[in-house]
Amino acid sequence: METSAALLSVENIDKSYGTLVLFENLSFGINQGQKMALIAKNGTGKTSLLEIIAGADQPDAGQVVKRNDVKVGYLPQEPNLDPQLTVEESIFAADNETLQVINRYEKALNNPEDTEVYQKAFDQMEALQAWDFETTYKQILSKLKLDDLSQKVSDLSGGQRKRLALTNLILDRPDLLILDEPTNHLDLEMIEWLEDYLKSENLTLFMVTHDRYFLDRVCNHIIELDDQKLYSYKGNYAYYVEHRANRMETEATNLAKAKQLYKSELDWMRRQPKARTTKSKSRIENFDDIKERATNRRKEHKVSLEINMERLGSKVIELHKISKAYGEKELFSNFEYVFKRQERIGIIGKNGTGKSTFLNILTGQEEPDSGKVIIGETIKIGYYTQGGIKIKPEQKVIDVIREFGDYIPLKKGQKISAQQLLERFLFDRKKQYDFVEKLSGGERKRLYLCTVLIQNPNFLILDEPTNDLDIITLNVLEQFLLDFPGCLIVVSHDRYFMDKIVDHLFVFENEDISDFPGNYSDYRAYKKLEQEEAYAKPKAEKKVQEKPKTTEVTLTYQEQKQYKRLESDIKKLESQKAKLEAKFLEDLNPEKIKELSIDLQKIESDIEEKTEKWFELSMKSES
Repeated sequence: METSAALLSVENIDKSYGTLVLFENLSFGINQGQKMALIAKNGTGKTSLLEIIAGADQPDAGQVVKRNDVKVGYLPQEPNLDPQLTVEESIFAADNETLQVINRYEKALNNPEDTEVYQKAFDQMEALQAWDFETTYKQILSKLKLDDLSQKVSDLSGGQRKRLALTNLILDRPDLLILDEPTNHLDLEMIEWLEDYLKSENLTLFMVTHDRYFLDRVCNHIIELDDQKLYSYKGNYAYYVEHRANRMETEATNLAKAKQLYKSELDWMRRQPKARTTKSKSRIENFDDIKERATNRRKEHKVSLEINMERLGSKVIELHKISKAYGEKELFSNFEYVFKRQERIGIIGKNGTGKSTFLNILTGQEEPDSGKVIIGETIKIGYYTQGGIKIKPEQKVIDVIREFGDYIPLKKGQKISAQQLLERFLFDRKKQYDFVEKLSGGERKRLYLCTVLIQNPNFLILDEPTNDLDIITLNVLEQFLLDFPGCLIVVSHDRYFMDKIVDHLFVFENEDISDFPGNYSDYRAYKKLEQEEAYAKPKAEKKVQEKPKTTEVTLTYQEQKQYKRLESDIKKLESQKAKLEAKFLEDLNPEKIKELSIDLQKIESDIEEKTEKWFELSMKSES
């Protein structure tokens, strides 16, 4: 629920780099309790705006005003951590209020005569629940797969460093969290954990992310920076999509009206009336304004490439009992699969389960330990890897494409020039002559994607293609892939992207690959049902074998209170769940069904969590 308490105000700020104007006269506020996201194209200054708000950069003009007591926490895409520290040392080296309170409490314990100082330190420990700090940070690190607390920061990957910085930020409990692409380098399980945390915590949030499910489930306010203008939407991503479409439709209508008015005014101007009355002078002065409105076309291009793809033969790719291990760690063994024409497969699994290795074997970059890969004669593989584009010194954008030729063959004997191709991938003529090293991370990824697609592959493999791409580009890419007539394999943690593009999944888990018949949302629903059945079984067995309760004897006083409270909470949640499920029998619109589904998912998650804790205390009481 939004309140009127403004934590921070952005007032008329400008930012430029040389002749490149990112934004001008930008103003908006972030209120307490808002969970706000910024949507904009790559290269329009999203990261610059976040850095200005976080105090890491200054605007050219205007100011950012925040309340004196507001503590801001910022997660950049590339965090700055001391490489000499271990993971655990990095936690204790952070400028963290809870750690400061713990230090004051430990000093007070060494000076017991000063009861006033001790009482104050004790009260602060209570207020921040600092007693559980060690348990808390270890739980968060475990969720983010940073289990080796003694590992040096210098030995961590870029993704692991970002996860460590995220842990520090969560532990610091700032009043305002500023997050730049927080889901990058997180696997699906980590993303869903972070999603639940940000959704359930009472905090204020401002972030940039391309993860549309994340936006939909976490955010309650979206601002869009479009053509240096700011538009505000008081709702989640689904609300934004609907109301942006309405805005675009209104703009198109107004543009058509402006063009019609411009045409009539132009005819009048050409007649050059001799009588210059006050009224006609006013009309002449207004002409320039009418002309500007009539010629204000949107610079939006769509990727519309009917590439002359080579025909797929009857044999695509066959995998015969392939296995791969690194030392004692087995990734998968005796996996068999025969790819069919026009298949669309998604690959999911935790980090380190062998997804990228599998793709490298498929493309011949690595050999399996056993088994063989047979590739059909007509197959031409296009492989988009996480490595990205290799930048050559002094190379311009247009030169990257021209390495593949000046023209690309299209269907029906047509062809498209390298310049036209880049325009369709949202690089205007001016941008095409920029040096590649000047491009933003997202623009480089878009250029790299373009170089893969223009080679006319009929078997396309995309390994995390959505990282660093803005939402506008993602929509463009999705449209291209939906029309792509060849085979497609996608590895992505972008659930929205996967649901839209793929028909079935290869699931990497437990040193095995299984073929799941559905998209990612179908898979999560299946896993949820599987977990519920797993919890229900021991619960049913316990009722049969129930022994007299001895909680008063073996549980501490606090545990007894928690045990009884959990029983009460579970009953209330079960009742809420039943009422919510009954609402699905009513005649509901799709938006309401989606809203109720999210609420039901949260209640079911709470029931699982509390039931698990109840079992722990129950087992302890009987031991």
